[in-house]
Amino acid sequence: MKRLNHDGGFIMATTMLNVQVSVDEAAIVSLIDARHRAHHAKDGAAIAAGYAADAAVFSLAPPLMYHGVDAREKQAWLDSWEGPVEIESRDFKLTVSGDFAVGYGFLRMSGTKKGQEGKVDFWMRSTLAFERQEGSWRIVHDHVSVPFYMEGSLRPAFNLLP
Repeated sequence: MKRLNHDGGFIMATTMLNVQVSVDEAAIVSLIDARHRAHHAKDGAAIAAGYAADAAVFSLAPPLMYHGVDAREKQAWLDSWEGPVEIESRDFKLTVSGDFAVGYGFLRMSGTKKGQEGKVDFWMRSTLAFERQEGSWRIVHDHVSVPFYMEGSLRPAFNLLP
């Protein structure tokens, strides 16, 4: 088992499965990068393509959980932005074991929303689980969260940095 940060540096390595694991890590990192590029291009179908049909998705928007990613709903959300939606990974750690992998780290989302919201730029926490399905890696679990102030205001802590 190996652990890889998103910048390509290994956190920990063993010699047993290096060839297969490195191929799998590269495929998963490519999947994550494709998702980031699809956000930039505002392409809802390309975002949805990386997910398993029954993926458990815990996003920032209600409800508490989605099953899979609806490309039309994702496109409608993307269309609520003036320009590209930028997604940046940081301190991403990935562990691959057989046909399953898990990664976690931080995501920065930035761009300009249409309307009064205007510029958006904040960090959130992200956990992704992947499964090899019919020879390809798919996201089967996606959980993002933003910390909030617990002093009674319940304001999102958009000013935190990793």
